[in-house]
Amino acid sequence: MKILGIDVGGSGIKGSVIETETGELTGERVRIAAPRPATPETVGVTIRALAEQHHWTGPIGIGFPAAIQHGVARTAANIDASFIGLPVGEYFSKQTGCPAYVANDADVAGLAEIRFGAGRGVAGVVLIVTIGTGLGTALFSDGHLLPNTELGHILLDNGQEAERYASEAVRDAQNLKWTDWGNRLNRYLLAMEKLFWPDLIILGGGASKKLSKFAEKISVQAPVAPAQFLNQAGMIGAALFAEERLRASIA
Repeated sequence: MKILGIDVGGSGIKGSVIETETGELTGERVRIAAPRPATPETVGVTIRALAEQHHWTGPIGIGFPAAIQHGVARTAANIDASFIGLPVGEYFSKQTGCPAYVANDADVAGLAEIRFGAGRGVAGVVLIVTIGTGLGTALFSDGHLLPNTELGHILLDNGQEAERYASEAVRDAQNLKWTDWGNRLNRYLLAMEKLFWPDLIILGGGASKKLSKFAEKISVQAPVAPAQFLNQAGMIGAALFAEERLRASIA
């Protein structure tokens, strides 16, 4: 099944047509700068523009920076607070004229890794941490997703919120060496291990490409692997989520 997968990020909104049987991009990857302010109307216009550039009239899957509960946005990260309480799937469906299915951005990136990437075939608990502006998380048990975990907001034993201590944005802003930042990330991963005892931890986001620079600082018991899809995971996973919802509605 071919589905247009869209990843709504803080700096850009990107999309491509995905073949859900393989996870492969079958069309051009198009990126449009995120609007400012990122209101429902301006984001909707951008998503419609992506659909039009792909000449798309079919189903759309959207990874979105918010906790999504039964289709309704409950939080707003790097988007306007006016999204909170909005049935975003219905809204984007009206904006684009296409059936739209929306889920949390970290959750859909996790779906891509579980189905086709570093978590494929792994039994037990898999924790995926996307490292970027914040720390996004997706938690799976035997391939089943627990949605909207938002574990980047926990308080660490030093009293700091995790993503304000160990995100990529913090590393850049404080110009931290990879090893120093690795110690911070390890502190967060140790906290996650004490809570969930994952069988595998997958690191996504740009920092995952530099794992060799800080791997020596990671001391959790679980194996730690870099994500395979990196910046494409959101688009691929959004398409997979839309496919799941479509098949559920047919069943």
